[in-house]
Amino acid sequence: MEHLKIKVDNVLLDGDLSLPENPKGIIIFSHGSGSSRFSPRNNLVAQYLNKLGFGTFLFDLLTKEEDSDYQLRFDIPLLSERLIKVTNFLINVPSLAKIPCAYFGSSTGAASALIAASKLQDKIKAVVSRGGRPDLALHVLQKVKAPTLLIVGDLDTEVKELNQIAFEKIPAEKEIKIIEGATHLFEEPGKLELISQISGEWFQKFLISQKQTPNQSLTMRKV
Repeated sequence: MEHLKIKVDNVLLDGDLSLPENPKGIIIFSHGSGSSRFSPRNNLVAQYLNKLGFGTFLFDLLTKEEDSDYQLRFDIPLLSERLIKVTNFLINVPSLAKIPCAYFGSSTGAASALIAASKLQDKIKAVVSRGGRPDLALHVLQKVKAPTLLIVGDLDTEVKELNQIAFEKIPAEKEIKIIEGATHLFEEPGKLELISQISGEWFQKFLISQKQTPNQSLTMRKV
């Protein structure tokens, strides 16, 4: 693992880059409000993706000082712009330039990931949202080209409804998976492992084959 400090908006953002040999792709994590690169849930997913041969980059969208400001935690435009700038930094590193990139967003971080994907267009090959708030990106969802997977807990009633609303707005290839017996944080036994597996399959499909076709799959499944 390599620790990076990336200068964005006159601040230094901390990030941890894990690269297996000959990575199949790089998954950039966009954390939710109040979370960080140390999120145990996202780290569990990242470790699983590393074992599949994917590189991962977990970083803090806010500095420690900024994170103490509750309003900044929910400043989706600010977080989205920072995600875009960090993504551009990574894809301009010569050794990473030809490796396909994707996003894994959780909670409000999913909105930032979708907004960034809508602006970066062909640079982002896939998006996965875990218990996300894609409804906070409704104004740009029609511009999202990256195949998008929404994962939401069956018992997370309000967020599940918001995901279903957002799902209808996404024109790209998409799928929504409802995890039965799961709440918002997927703390129930085996649920995060299931999410890791489902996410890995999505990234393998779109980062390795690179043969996605828009509107090919518009499905909703319970698992």
